[in-house]
Amino acid sequence: MAGIDQMNGNAGPNFKADNEAFEAWLRTQCKVVEDDLAFKHERMSKDAFTFLRATYFRWARRIEAVCPELAKARAVLSVGDTHIENFGTWRDADGRLVWGINDFDEAAVIPYPFDLVRLGASARLAPQSMLDTGDAARAIATGYRRGLEQPRPTLLDEQNVWMRPFVVCSDADRAKFWNEVEAYPTVDPPADAADCLRTSLPETATVERFVSRRKGGGGLGRPRYIAIAAWRGGRIVREAKALISSAWEWAHGDGAKTSAFLDLANGKFRSPDPFLRESAGFIVRRIAADSRKIDLPDNAGAELNLKLLDAMGFDLGAIHGAGDPQAILKDLLSRPDEWLHDAAKAAAESVKQDFAEWHG
Repeated sequence: MAGIDQMNGNAGPNFKADNEAFEAWLRTQCKVVEDDLAFKHERMSKDAFTFLRATYFRWARRIEAVCPELAKARAVLSVGDTHIENFGTWRDADGRLVWGINDFDEAAVIPYPFDLVRLGASARLAPQSMLDTGDAARAIATGYRRGLEQPRPTLLDEQNVWMRPFVVCSDADRAKFWNEVEAYPTVDPPADAADCLRTSLPETATVERFVSRRKGGGGLGRPRYIAIAAWRGGRIVREAKALISSAWEWAHGDGAKTSAFLDLANGKFRSPDPFLRESAGFIVRRIAADSRKIDLPDNAGAELNLKLLDAMGFDLGAIHGAGDPQAILKDLLSRPDEWLHDAAKAAAESVKQDFAEWHG
């Protein structure tokens, strides 16, 4: 593993310079919520994992220099901003409970290994992670290969019933969700955002109010508007988030390229969320109490955590499998056994260096 930029004689811009350049570009893409961007800056000082989540643009700029031997691998339509918290549940068009990657904002055609490396690096950087890093990398790689060979959605009523206890929405969870919704500040969104939220609702729904919310990591700063509506005896919620080009395109000089997020979200081997759509430059989705991440107990053992990483790798494999799975498999099998462990280590060290610069 060649390691980080300095080992390749290519120090490149420091993090703060890249951050300023990216945020200047972001302001050309959408009407940035400056208070949310300031909040993002505060969160970036919390720990290296939170920093990783907030700085995909820097990853996109540096990862080819950090892992140059992976940069020439097969390029496929990829998630880009892959990490252990980018997975959750939704209901498909038949009402089935599905789990998998649920944020494709940074979708772009990139060398396939980088999705795996970012997932592995996030597992290494996660606070209080007690997993052996080699075991974690192997679990991701094993699941990924299986996802390429036998791609399918991750259905929690059939093949992956073991996940169900960890996505249960309790009464306390529901109360917390609605309390948060009630606390969102009322806003007057731009006409295009209000229109796309209204058209995402059932025909007989009545908007009670429009609100904003502060959510996410790397997406902080982009406008988010929410419609809270009354429909058939209860309330329903929709969110519209500004859609911009992937930071991968920004990092490679093509920041005006159209987002490919729907191509991945509705991919060949997925059972997509029927409420997820693009409208008037916004990503529109259903927000609900039962759309959840897997909540493993604090005392979950290594076996359960590795099983979850295996499932994450599998979902990535199924996503990449919509491209050229045989070519990816051939390349994958040609690599040394510990390639992912070594690459994730180098990438995590690079993130730590940037975090130290920012935090210091």
